[in-house]
Amino acid sequence: MKEYLPPITGNLDIFTFQNEDDFDGEKRTWQEILIHGDKEGLRSFAALLIYLADTNQNDNADLPIGAREHVHLRPGYGLSKSSEKVIVGRLDAKGTGAFYDRYIPTER
Repeated sequence: MKEYLPPITGNLDIFTFQNEDDFDGEKRTWQEILIHGDKEGLRSFAALLIYLADTNQNDNADLPIGAREHVHLRPGYGLSKSSEKVIVGRLDAKGTGAFYDRYIPTER
């Protein structure tokens, strides 16, 4: 088994923030994902996204058909200790190109 090496260098913090506001007398709440980093952290995160986008999943013999290439980022291992666990990955499945069932495309 290969040793886990975090793909992120620099400083990167990813966390969920609970928002609340009053809109015309109606209290509304929503969550936002905040991604903050220094110059090196943001560039290495961008490089990770590009790596995942450019990866040919069909070339990965260890990845089963229907699975998706992904990377786990964990607090203290690539992310700040104040971050939440994050999985960054491909939406399209190896071999089929299918998206998972919960995905709702944006309207363009």
